[in-house]
Amino acid sequence: MKKDIIKLLNISKEFDNETILDNLNLTIKENEFMTLLGPSGCGKTTTLRIIAGFESASRGEILFEGKSIKNVKPHKRSINTVFQKYALFPHMNVFENIAFGLRIKKTPDKIIKEKVEAMLKLVNLKGYEKRRITSLSGGQQQRIAIARALVNQPKVLLLDEPLGALDLKLRKDMQIELKNMQRKLGITFVYVTHDQEEALTMSDTIIVMNNGVIQQKGTPIDIYNEPENRFVAKFIGESNIVKAIMLEDYRVKFANNVFKCVDKGFSKNEEVDVVIRPEDIKFVSGEQEMFSGIVTNVIFKGVHYEIILEDEAGREWMIHSTLAKTKGARLSLSVEPEDIHVMKRVIS
Repeated sequence: MKKDIIKLLNISKEFDNETILDNLNLTIKENEFMTLLGPSGCGKTTTLRIIAGFESASRGEILFEGKSIKNVKPHKRSINTVFQKYALFPHMNVFENIAFGLRIKKTPDKIIKEKVEAMLKLVNLKGYEKRRITSLSGGQQQRIAIARALVNQPKVLLLDEPLGALDLKLRKDMQIELKNMQRKLGITFVYVTHDQEEALTMSDTIIVMNNGVIQQKGTPIDIYNEPENRFVAKFIGESNIVKAIMLEDYRVKFANNVFKCVDKGFSKNEEVDVVIRPEDIKFVSGEQEMFSGIVTNVIFKGVHYEIILEDEAGREWMIHSTLAKTKGARLSLSVEPEDIHVMKRVIS
């Protein structure tokens, strides 16, 4: 059983009478890769800065291994941060950039050499000790920034959109490298991003945030397959969200038909929302048809076609398939019970 390492208790934060975080409660476990995910302005970076000590909460308490660190200075916390702008020192070589924190602590030269070499090996940059920072690529600079943060052996590493400045291919490669580093080191990573794929790829736990409030906490599989509300369903991947009636346990009505589902615990004839992922809608023959529609648009996306279809009620459906379809064609469709996710209807 993993122990709790950080607890945020009833954390609120206001800037100029605007609420950035609203009574946030969050527990982070030892050796966990947790990602704070949400749109710009949702409060994820502010949460990270409060954990680091760069911001103070307006209200609430922050515990580290069970003890309050509310009044502990950032450099006194066993926490380091890697930012999107790496803030490396251009006048120092790679070795001295990584060694900087150790020199501040007056660590003996022999130990500095051992630790820096170990970090360079970890980030696959052995032999780069004497290179100038300005001669490195963006990906290499990012690794140096991580090595500099890790050389002090923090118990928690905070990462604020550290891959944002990299190109797509390098970003995908670094996602895998970061996850492998975290596993090797066995320390807690708290990662901030607005990129859903990045969060799904690396995380043990994802915290979806919006307007300073946690919308859902769960594993990547839970967040993707079992969104708790419309915001999460729309923000994570592509979704078809339709209004429906939960007739009884395991039976839901939408698209002029009654479908079997795996959901229960709703009132009879309760108004609900149904989420179906585009890849879960299947083309079938006429006798297997559960609903149908006319193709209004087809877009080639590389690994699949994105097909937009309009049903008899004028609802649009998005379908992802490796099979191309013709605009104007009428398609018969079906969906399996386990691919229908029923959510409580939130009246806004």
